[in-house]
Amino acid sequence: MWYVPTAPRAAALHNSYNNEISFIRIRRSMHTVEEFQALLDAAVDGVLLIDHQGHVQAFNRAAERLFGYNAREVLGNNVSMLMAEPDRSHHDGYLARYVTTRQPHIIGRGREVEARRKDGSVFPVFLSVGAVDGTEPPRFVGFVQDISFRRRAEENTHRLQERLTHVSRLATVGEMSGGIAHELNQPLTAVANYAQACDRLLGMPDPDIEEIRGALKQITAQAVRAGDIIRRLRSLARNDVVKRVPTDVNAMIGELTELISLDSKAHEVSYKLELAQDLPAACVDRAQIQQVILNLVRNAIEAQAECSGKRELVISTLGVPDGDIEITVCDNGPGVLQSIAPRLFDPFCTSKPHGTGLGLAISRTIVKSHEGSLDYRPNAPSGACFVIRLPRVKQDQP
Repeated sequence: MWYVPTAPRAAALHNSYNNEISFIRIRRSMHTVEEFQALLDAAVDGVLLIDHQGHVQAFNRAAERLFGYNAREVLGNNVSMLMAEPDRSHHDGYLARYVTTRQPHIIGRGREVEARRKDGSVFPVFLSVGAVDGTEPPRFVGFVQDISFRRRAEENTHRLQERLTHVSRLATVGEMSGGIAHELNQPLTAVANYAQACDRLLGMPDPDIEEIRGALKQITAQAVRAGDIIRRLRSLARNDVVKRVPTDVNAMIGELTELISLDSKAHEVSYKLELAQDLPAACVDRAQIQQVILNLVRNAIEAQAECSGKRELVISTLGVPDGDIEITVCDNGPGVLQSIAPRLFDPFCTSKPHGTGLGLAISRTIVKSHEGSLDYRPNAPSGACFVIRLPRVKQDQP
């Protein structure tokens, strides 16, 4: 019965094995076929009974509704007719192996598999299988639960999370754009000034070609600088497919340096990098982790908006003793209120007058999806520190 030697994905979430034990005990007490069939038909899940060769011996009404077959069309046939590939082709071999060795792989446990209806459509089910005790050759009872609705709900939740993450990224880029737009004026103004200088030099009776060449080089350099700023903003705003690859954490942060420097300068915040050397690589989606860092940077800059003293932002990296990597974003603002700290990463928790309270919640979700953590601690003597911990690339990872 979908007898595939794969570890269960959701065994702890289902109590079907207990149901099987009760089913088998009640079956022994039945005195008539009618009583047995009534028990089967009362079950909410699909219930099948098969022999050691995989032939279906019982098929309840819930199974009829689930698969679209009438019981008469299934009884006596191989249960593989209800399976999708690759289980459909391999099931008989797995069943024969159990009959020979008596070594269970999914007996007493459960797993998610793909089933096949009469019309050929494939749908996800949760399957749990039990051997009927005391039968020789052995027989098996299977409980089949349609999880299509749950799977669709999970997919919808995942899509909504992706959209929310993208919206958060756009919001972060939008917040940075105000300060960066001001800084973009510098290279653009320089381009205009050098172009005007070239025009004047070329209008002279004996133009200095070397001076004109130098001005043209400056135009090129400033244009490239402006283009790089815009390119980095666009790359952050894109909603690319998630792709996790081994990544140099310091290099990943270095790609953000110019954007962060420009944004910090626009808000009169001193920005400093403290990067540890010889860090191991982390397997991450570069854009997602950069989004988290930028979100923390924006929070740090906004937290210091009302500070009268020196405003500081420090991003540091560190290799921790267990081999993982820490990225720390610290500021010397007022810090987080004690009343908010326990709920800091809860959705809609914010101290900003116009904040949504989603930035930190989304950031923690992103880091957790990378099997890492995002936490807060007070900075000394004042301010806040947010610590991202990412697992290093394991030896068996690509």
